Amino acid sequence: MRSIYQFVDDAIEAKRGEFTAIADDIWDHPETRFEERWSAERLACALEAEGFSVERNAGNIETAFVASFGSGKPVIALLGEYDALAGLSQCSGEASPEPLVEDANGHGCGHNLLGTAAFAGAVAVKNWLEQYGSGGTVRFYGCPGEEGGSGKTFMVREGLFDDVDAAVTWHPEAYAGMFSTSSLANIQVAYRFHGIAAHAANSPHLGRSALDAVTLMTTGSNFLNEHIIEKARVHYAITNAGGISPNVVQAQAEVLYLIRAPEMAQAQHIFERINKIAEGAALMTETTVNVRFDKACSNYLPNRQLESVMYEALQALGVPQWSEEELAFAKKIRATLTENDLQNSLNNIANTSNEEGKAFARRHRETLLIDEIAPYAPNDKILPGSTDVGDVSWKVPVAQCFSPCFTVGTPLHTWQLVSQGRTSIAHKGMLHAGKVMAATALQLFISPQTLEACQSELHAQLAERPYQCPIPAGVTPSPLK
Repeated sequence: MRSIYQFVDDAIEAKRGEFTAIADDIWDHPETRFEERWSAERLACALEAEGFSVERNAGNIETAFVASFGSGKPVIALLGEYDALAGLSQCSGEASPEPLVEDANGHGCGHNLLGTAAFAGAVAVKNWLEQYGSGGTVRFYGCPGEEGGSGKTFMVREGLFDDVDAAVTWHPEAYAGMFSTSSLANIQVAYRFHGIAAHAANSPHLGRSALDAVTLMTTGSNFLNEHIIEKARVHYAITNAGGISPNVVQAQAEVLYLIRAPEMAQAQHIFERINKIAEGAALMTETTVNVRFDKACSNYLPNRQLESVMYEALQALGVPQWSEEELAFAKKIRATLTENDLQNSLNNIANTSNEEGKAFARRHRETLLIDEIAPYAPNDKILPGSTDVGDVSWKVPVAQCFSPCFTVGTPLHTWQLVSQGRTSIAHKGMLHAGKVMAATALQLFISPQTLEACQSELHAQLAERPYQCPIPAGVTPSPLK
């Protein structure tokens, strides 16, 4: 029998054109959270064509689905995403900001690649199970709404991962390496103030301004920032300023808060304090306030046993090699980036490892497209961002890697990333990630002892800190407003 690394390489390369076409199709149809109908159906139909059975509307979430092949244990999941970001429309392969459609959506985090790589990996695992397997199930989880929606957290709450034994995923980056840190838990909540409209000049004393309440609330929360733990973050956006007429006392206004902290208990404590600020703002303005819990996600719980298996696959499979044409385009993109962009990218690389990781980052300061694997070292650092993979990691062992899909220095959620997301650079990184995920999953089918060690590590962590889903019952996924 061929090695699993050669097997997954052959299986994915044999369908390279099909996989890249799907990624490009999803790039062409950018849809924001919980409205990814076209993208979800594109992947679901492709999985059915490969022999998977597909459960649509999984967990009563319209754009979530679960595709399965095989039977029995173990059940190994590959996680896919396909949501885009608002306002990031951009022409592909251009080194200047040129929207395809003004103010339209764009794949500024590479989720057109993320979901397709997981699909490719699932196909490779399915092919292996058909030829060599003696039981077990591979699943592709179509996970909507990662960007600001915590789709996976809703899926966890609805029990969709209850019988899963382990899961693997990835994220596009500028390098190949491991996602080996924790992340920030978060809570997203909207505060809608209700006042009384009035003529702002003739009879302002009759009005009660909801916009004043929002202003006072944001002022109060900005003062609160000085009195919360250092790694916590409180962000907000005024989503309804009450209208465009300054001569009207605004009767309605809304502000959306995103509260982050290293642990969910810390985020919940800050949330309670933000609630008191909202109540105070309503008292000061004689308005009322309604609180709408939008979503939440837990901090990511690394699984060192499973990370080691994935890192071994990374090393065995190597990294993509770049053509002169790809390097030339990367140079044009680099010319649009600032020194701060570059340093931030290098810091992100360094923070996933130890001193060896810092040296790796320094060595690649002038590199356009990285062609070696970043060192792996478990650490206690915290990624200054959030991911709904966190809630899956509290249910089952999870490992995730990075794969090189864009120029070093490219910030996430920018036109530069959208531009690169439909190029051969992105395609190479995507297929590389699919191979790594497939090989990692196959090791768990082949070695029950390895899977047991991964699960034992998680059980030991949960014995100290039991999991509770941070999204209350009754809260439902909501599209971007």
